[in-house]
Amino acid sequence: MKMILLIMSFVMMLPGIAGAADYSYAVPTEKPCDNCSEDHREHHKMMHKDWQAEQAKREQKLLAWVNQYTPDKKQEWAKAIEERKQLRSQWMSPENAKKREQWKAEKMAKMKKLRKQLEEGKMTKEEFIKQMHGGKGKEEWKSFHDLKLAVEKQDSGQAADILNQLLSQYKANNQMLREKLK
Repeated sequence: MKMILLIMSFVMMLPGIAGAADYSYAVPTEKPCDNCSEDHREHHKMMHKDWQAEQAKREQKLLAWVNQYTPDKKQEWAKAIEERKQLRSQWMSPENAKKREQWKAEKMAKMKKLRKQLEEGKMTKEEFIKQMHGGKGKEEWKSFHDLKLAVEKQDSGQAADILNQLLSQYKANNQMLREKLK
């Protein structure tokens, strides 16, 4: 009887033991950034996790706010967002792979040059970051963040102003993508 109980308990433990050997959860699914802190690597993974779904949610929020605060610009917004999607899909298409690689190589060369100037003390870290982003900072992100705050405060005047500013930024971004595609 003792032997049967021992065998039964061993059989019951077997699936748990076999499952414990599965280490796939600890293996990263993508190559982390080189020379990045652990916090940045986690941020990087989250940014790429499901960015299309996040982008769709953001667009829906944005269009709801447009409908609420600047309904007269609804068509203009819809056009700008749709154009952005089309331009982005064109940019990411296989036909433009060569242009993307060239753009990436130019950007990397610029980064190396700027990094060398930073290391030599010819520029500050803030100047380095500003030049790396092509003279633009995080205007679009900041505008969206400010818009969320204005909506939370229910400040319709400020929300309308920020929406108009954000629309201009979307249009400028679309123009920049059109230039890259030429």
